[in-house]
Amino acid sequence: MMTDNKLVFLDYCDLYFEECIALFDKNCPEFFANNERQDYVEFLEKQAKTYKIGQIEGKIVAVFGLDIDEKNNRASITWIMTCPSVHGKGLGTQMISYAKNIAVDCKVTHIDIATSHLLTAFFEKFGAKKTTKIKDGWGPNMHRVDMVLPLL
Repeated sequence: MMTDNKLVFLDYCDLYFEECIALFDKNCPEFFANNERQDYVEFLEKQAKTYKIGQIEGKIVAVFGLDIDEKNNRASITWIMTCPSVHGKGLGTQMISYAKNIAVDCKVTHIDIATSHLLTAFFEKFGAKKTTKIKDGWGPNMHRVDMVLPLL
């Protein structure tokens, strides 16, 4: 049982691959479409240089990426998720706060978010606004919602 809900953030490396896949599987199919698993595997294998893991007591319970586009002063949150057993315990808020701090340090003015219809209310709590919605954009009954979170 976890006694402290304070996340320790570390850079992703290949040692965390299996735990990250297990975390994805725990969130599927409720928050991710089954067809997204291979995309996530490929992301971890090839593009995860800005991916962060969040640990509590040495166990990965949260992950997210933040890709910075310095030329346009924008960032994108990628593959954000928490372990279902810790939903509602403030870990998502910690991830967003951490991501915002990184973005501000990099002079980013907006964070772009591509999420599902299931998580729009979560991102709206932080001031994100919906920009587009694509029915079945992530897969059957998993609608894609693009959002933007202004930082200024």
